[in-house]
Amino acid sequence: NSLENLDALAKRGMAYMTLTWNNSTDWASSAADETFKKDSLKHIGLTEFGKQVVKRMNELGVIVDLSHVGETTFYDAIKVSVKPVMASHSSAYFFNPHQRNLKDEQIKAIAKTGGVVFVNFYSGFLDSTYNRKFQEFNAAHKAELSELTKKYQSRSKAQAEISSRYSKQINEMRPPLSLLIDHIDYMVKLAGAEHVGLGADFDGAESYPQQLDDVSKYPLITEALLKRNYSGKDIIKIL
Repeated sequence: NSLENLDALAKRGMAYMTLTWNNSTDWASSAADETFKKDSLKHIGLTEFGKQVVKRMNELGVIVDLSHVGETTFYDAIKVSVKPVMASHSSAYFFNPHQRNLKDEQIKAIAKTGGVVFVNFYSGFLDSTYNRKFQEFNAAHKAELSELTKKYQSRSKAQAEISSRYSKQINEMRPPLSLLIDHIDYMVKLAGAEHVGLGADFDGAESYPQQLDDVSKYPLITEALLKRNYSGKDIIKIL
């Protein structure tokens, strides 16, 4: 809530800033809150101070990142920004109507600013069936999860151990690599290769497509795009 803090972070080398996470800030509403808590929000979209933040980011050369923001905030920021914006880790709503994914017009709007959409690899954003499968998996192991949560005093540690115990089941829930390529291909057809990139979110989720365990597997994406007759020039843009 401080332009002075924004200036200080920019001075220290901050290259971009996501306007919200799943929770809203005092000046920008998130995708999660606009979807599930709209009636209880004090404001929807950018407040006047929020618009000042975007303008100041433009002045500082800090890129405005619109992943995680609500649709109202998204278009408010697009309207205010005079520089290219980006979505650092979002997938295509067309394949999975999740609030964190981008609709066709949003993808086009980012491209129109000269910006880039970086495709998220998280199974729950790529595959519309993943969250149901994951909930069913947790329900089947409810007692063990509860016991481990008490033991570790941490749900995330409990989840990690359960996933390790039943790694075969966890692996089977992962979508095929081809679905990630579908998301990339769809965005490229909408906006052009220069406006699409990779935003894996390897530090932010528990599941990714088959074979894509870490950044060393990126050549599989190159190979898949070559098989879809992408030119080397366009693949380099995406990479």
